[in-house]
Amino acid sequence: MHRVGSAGNNSNSVRPRKEKRLTYVLSDADDTKHCAGINCLAVLKSPVSDGSDYLFTGSRDGTLKRWALAEDSASYSATFESHVDWVNDAVLVGYSTLVSCSSDTTLKTWNCLSDGICTRTLRQHSDYVTCLAAAEKNSNIVASSGLGGEVFIWDLEAALASVSKSNDAMEEDCSNGVNGSGNPLPMTSLRTIGSSNNISMHTTQSHGYVPIAAKGHKESVYALAMNESGTILVSGGTEKVVRVWDSRTGSKTMKLRGHTDNIRALLLDSTGRFCLSGSSDSMIRLWDLGQQRCVHSYAVHTDSVWALASTPTFSHVYSGGRDLSLYLTDLATRESLLLCTKEHPVLQLALHDDSIWVATTDSSVHRWPAEGRNPQKVFQRGGSFLAGNLSFSRARISLEGSTPVSVYKEPTLSIPGTPAIVQHEILNNRRHVLTKDTTGSVKLWEITRGVVVQDFGKVSFEEKKEQLFEMVSIPGWFTVDTRLGSLSVHLDTPQCFSAEMYSADLNIAGKPEDDKVNLARETLKGLLAHWMAKRRQRLGSQSSANGDVLSGKDITSRSLARSRIEIDGSAENDSMVYPSFEFSTNSPPSIITEGSQGGPWRKKVTDLDGTEDEKDFPWWCLDCVLHNRLPPRENTKCSFYLHPCEGSAVQILTQGKLSAPRILRIHKVVNYVIEKMVLDKPLDNPDGSFAPGLGGGQLQHSTVGDGSYRPGLKPWQKLRPSIEILCNNQVLSPDMSLATVRAYIWKKPEDLVLNYRLVQGR
Repeated sequence: MHRVGSAGNNSNSVRPRKEKRLTYVLSDADDTKHCAGINCLAVLKSPVSDGSDYLFTGSRDGTLKRWALAEDSASYSATFESHVDWVNDAVLVGYSTLVSCSSDTTLKTWNCLSDGICTRTLRQHSDYVTCLAAAEKNSNIVASSGLGGEVFIWDLEAALASVSKSNDAMEEDCSNGVNGSGNPLPMTSLRTIGSSNNISMHTTQSHGYVPIAAKGHKESVYALAMNESGTILVSGGTEKVVRVWDSRTGSKTMKLRGHTDNIRALLLDSTGRFCLSGSSDSMIRLWDLGQQRCVHSYAVHTDSVWALASTPTFSHVYSGGRDLSLYLTDLATRESLLLCTKEHPVLQLALHDDSIWVATTDSSVHRWPAEGRNPQKVFQRGGSFLAGNLSFSRARISLEGSTPVSVYKEPTLSIPGTPAIVQHEILNNRRHVLTKDTTGSVKLWEITRGVVVQDFGKVSFEEKKEQLFEMVSIPGWFTVDTRLGSLSVHLDTPQCFSAEMYSADLNIAGKPEDDKVNLARETLKGLLAHWMAKRRQRLGSQSSANGDVLSGKDITSRSLARSRIEIDGSAENDSMVYPSFEFSTNSPPSIITEGSQGGPWRKKVTDLDGTEDEKDFPWWCLDCVLHNRLPPRENTKCSFYLHPCEGSAVQILTQGKLSAPRILRIHKVVNYVIEKMVLDKPLDNPDGSFAPGLGGGQLQHSTVGDGSYRPGLKPWQKLRPSIEILCNNQVLSPDMSLATVRAYIWKKPEDLVLNYRLVQGR
């Protein structure tokens, strides 16, 4: 997915403003399931014996989900949706707060026992936020870091505290008032670990703490860990060293060297004396922070170690990574067991009593036996090996064929996901997208309705793409990516308004067949139909009718000041949604966008309540949906010459250059030629004007031809004489548009040349 950020620039810039984008994310599957890899796990133990435990999963699909755990089942409980990019990590703080971080550069706090309520968004990082760490016995402290190299220690109690209304303009919640609590928002309080080893902070009057960003690491950070009390923090990343910090003061206490590649996973014991690190060099190392040295190294894996989890006593470690394997290692005896082999790389682990949850790059999550309270029971099964202390020793053993046999063959419980889309192709008709998912299933989507119109099953993607090819030329009005495991359709102004079709081609009943329909405008109306209905209810019938959009704001004058606006006079200014643009309410799309304040936000279209305004939506979306105004569009006309075929005896109608809408069908050109012949009014004018009231060579499809057709005949099957239109000596189908002829038949940069001839015997 595109990196999300503010799309505007400051008022002093001479560069043109880049308007904010609107994205909608489509799904044809059960919304209770993830559709992309699971990056993080967190288990919430019930404080009462008969209460329900919960598992929280964060995915590359941009959402988190809560699962109620039972002995033999895990049932869907809630979706937490507000991040606009991958969710990379999540930690539980106390019994009611979940903190997540994302590639959208934000942290978000959630009431984890709610129905998905985001309480705050914390915006401080300059790049993807990759990892979090929490203090188990100090519910106020959370650390975060990421690709920008910053390490922040957040005081959640201060960050979530209410502040005065005067601070509202500088504060942001999770979705600029759309998805948050709706309460006055705080200035976030954090302590920043800087390269000077000191915490930087200052206050602004009585509004709370204002963070000052400073970088601790010089490069990206991929792993954090904190002890129970929150006094010690360790971090690691591409610098290949483990940094140790005193999180109470922000001072750096030591730097531990030994790994030869990126550090990807870290653990601290409850006291903060011992640290475990996993690296892309395939090694696990045990560090004694008191002695400031590595006391053991474990060559268990044959590839990068990405995930670690320890028993409560820190006597054994569970590890997983790129080699698809989950191992259990006794830190004292160095004995190691292969617990299971996965089909996908292991990204994170979470112990839950005597089981362990395993997250991978797949959208499903599995629970495996772990004997976390008595891991020696697993070793009694046999099959253990002695972990070496050099990375090549484990690799050599694997090459020699003595690969360990896994203890467990099947998980005890699985939470299935849906296959992620990994390949896509936008078809020429610019309404259909062909996709292929991780199982090889190929589907055809109609993006103006957000539905799968055909599931082809496991067929060749390339062959199906060739079969679906149409010789049509429609401007590209949207872009697509599958970064979130599903189709994300991006609309950018003014490009998105470049595509039009006739109502007849869209099978829209009740509209004249020659009415032009702007695809982006109608798609936006379909996406925001629920919002429009809620808005009408809120504003009442009178305010809805007069088009007042925003209280205290004049979007009309502001829009006109920015750019020339076109009024789309070919469609009524109403909220009617045509069938070709109706989105499903069973699997509603989510929209990702931002308005004039704050950053991007994400929400299901059916969860919009009608209060969202210009602070939340791009102005051009509101201008289009509420006022029927479109920005200026280029290349909506096609210039061409119309001459009789060489050697033909038919009369010359015109010698001038003509122009018409790009979507004009050839049968309209046929009608024009016939009309001029039947009326015997050839216009051999060099300026190309050829119809009463139409100067400058404008071929208007709405005025060419008399519109009288015989019942049962196609619109272009007129009375004699019969005419054929040719281009490059090729007879053109009456259904072709001028744009299609130019793209596939003419294939030259010069103005299009069409020829006509009389067809005898018809």
